[in-house]
Amino acid sequence: MTRGDFDRRLACRVADRLAGSYPLERTYHEERFTSEAPDLVARAAVLVESETGLQAAGMPEVAVVSRRDWIANNVESFGVLLGHTEEKLVSRATIGSKIARRVVAIEVGAVLGMLSSRVLGQYELVLPTADGNEGDTVLFVGSNVLEMERRHEFRSDEFRFWVALHECTHRLQFLGVPWLRRYFFELVATMVDSAVPESGRMARIVGELRQASRSGNPLVSESGLFGLFATPSQRATLNRVQALMSLLEGHGHAVMDRIGARELMTNEMMSSVLKARRQEPRSAMFMRLVGLEMKLQQYELGSAFIAGVDRHAGWKAISRAWEGPAMLPTLEEIENPLLWLERTS
Repeated sequence: MTRGDFDRRLACRVADRLAGSYPLERTYHEERFTSEAPDLVARAAVLVESETGLQAAGMPEVAVVSRRDWIANNVESFGVLLGHTEEKLVSRATIGSKIARRVVAIEVGAVLGMLSSRVLGQYELVLPTADGNEGDTVLFVGSNVLEMERRHEFRSDEFRFWVALHECTHRLQFLGVPWLRRYFFELVATMVDSAVPESGRMARIVGELRQASRSGNPLVSESGLFGLFATPSQRATLNRVQALMSLLEGHGHAVMDRIGARELMTNEMMSSVLKARRQEPRSAMFMRLVGLEMKLQQYELGSAFIAGVDRHAGWKAISRAWEGPAMLPTLEEIENPLLWLERTS
C-alpha cells in the first residue's frame, strides 16, 4: 500500500467537523504559552529523570499546536500505522475498495476528532512517520490546556508544568527503555498480521452477544468493536497491548503526582479534576464503541498497579518492568500486582 492510498483529506475533514473551537486559540494567550513551554519541559525533564531513574540524551523539540494541527499530525501517523490493516480490509471487502477505504478514513477521522478537544499533551516519538524518521517532540494542544485552566481556575504555571511532567515521563519510557518502542510496534504488527478471515465469525459473535445479554453484561466490551470482532489469538495480543499501556499510563500518572505533590501547591486539586474528567458519562457509548473506554481504564488499572507495587515492595521495584519484555506485567498481573512481584522477584 502506498502512502497515498489512505484518504488523509477525508479523515481530516471528518475530524475537523468534530473538533470544535475555543475562542482563545491562536491569541496572545497561546503565544505566551508557546514561549514558556520549552522552559517548562526542560524543568520537568530533570525532575522526571531523578524520579524514575531513566535517562535520555538531549532535550526534545517543544510545540504548542492547535486542535487541527494535532489532528493533521495524527492522521499522518495513523495512515502509516493502519496502512497494512486497511490493505487487508480492502482486499476482502465486498462493498468495493473505494468505499472500504472511505470507511477506514471516516472511522479514523471520527476518533481523532473526538479526542482532539480532550488531549492536553502528547509525546510524538511513539508515533510512526511517513518518512521513517523518529522525531522527539513534546506537544501541547494549546486551546485545550487554556480551556481547562479557565474552566477549573487552575494556576496556569502549575497546570502546564503538571502536563509537561506526564509527557516527559512518556518520553523517558520510550527513550530510556531502548527496547520499548520496537516492542510496541511488534505488538501492533502482530495484531495486523493476525487480521485474517475467521471461519464462522458471525455465528461466534452472535453467540457472544446473546450470552452477554443473558448475563446482563454490556453487549460491547471496553475494547470496543475491535474486541468484538477479534479472534481469540487477537484478543491475547490485545490483552498484551492493554497491559503495556496500563503500565505506561499508570507509571506516567504516578510520576506526575509524586513530583507534583512536592513541587505544586494545587496538585491534589488538579489530580482530582482530571480523574473526574476521565469518568464523566458524556459520549460514553461512542467511547465504548470505538474502544476508547479501554484507554480510560488504563489510567485506573495502571495507577492501581503502580500503587500496589509501591506499597508492597517500594517505588524502585517498578524498575523491574524496564529490564525486558519478559518482565512486563500481564493483564492479570496488572489487576493483581502481588502476582507480578512474586514472578519477577
